[in-house]
Amino acid sequence: MPATTHTTAPRYPLATNPTIFGKILRGEIPAKVVLEDDKAIAFHDIAPKAKVHVIIIPKQHMQCLRCMEAADADLMAHLLQFANQVADKLGVKHSGYRLITNAGEGAGQTVPHLHFHLLAGPNLPAL
Repeated sequence: MPATTHTTAPRYPLATNPTIFGKILRGEIPAKVVLEDDKAIAFHDIAPKAKVHVIIIPKQHMQCLRCMEAADADLMAHLLQFANQVADKLGVKHSGYRLITNAGEGAGQTVPHLHFHLLAGPNLPAL
């Protein structure tokens, strides 16, 4: 089997990030923000799939989880801690929540900017 060559996806600076999330980060598109810090922002999804459905994104552009490099480990740890803070602020930390990311189009990712869906509320189906 031939070796697979890994190519790193482009990373955009905030000023030129062409995704909808880049536009939200620049304030060009409004968002109902839940929590924000210097590395991440969480906002309500415009088409919620659960009673609680929040999008969590890093302010630094990374296309998806598949594009993560060793240097991104601290950012990823921060995003997971940030998700816990978001869940706490929304009052679902103790009752439970689901954190999902899609890595690539084949997994259903529609916006090429790493993001997590935080879902909570009654009737979430077991996976």
